[in-house]
Amino acid sequence: MNDITVTRVFDAPLAKVWKVWTEREYFAQWFGAPLPTVVSDVRTGGTWSATVTTPQGDMPLGGTYREVVRHERLVWTMVGPDGAEVVMDAAFTDHGDKTEVVYRQPDVPAEHFTRTEAGVHHILDSFASVLARA
Repeated sequence: MNDITVTRVFDAPLAKVWKVWTEREYFAQWFGAPLPTVVSDVRTGGTWSATVTTPQGDMPLGGTYREVVRHERLVWTMVGPDGAEVVMDAAFTDHGDKTEVVYRQPDVPAEHFTRTEAGVHHILDSFASVLARA
């Protein structure tokens, strides 16, 4: 098992980064899920769900927010169609007009590491694109 840790500095203040990360309308855009399929209750114990379209067909995803500290930290789970639960977290640091986000996904099986890491970079690139337009 390996951990994935990716640090990104976004050219936006913390409040904007948090908003684009957590609000349903923005999440749908950067996560790649049609808005009607997105449900998001960003609070400790809240749940989220979304359906993304893949070449193999629609894939329902969802999970629970285990920890939400506004403008500081999110810990959430994701459960895919196979029922496997993945835990992820993001720490947000205010740098004035910029915001550092440290994304972490622990215990990635070695056989999935390269594909999972590429997926993390893809989703963070998508987030940066939506953030720039927000």
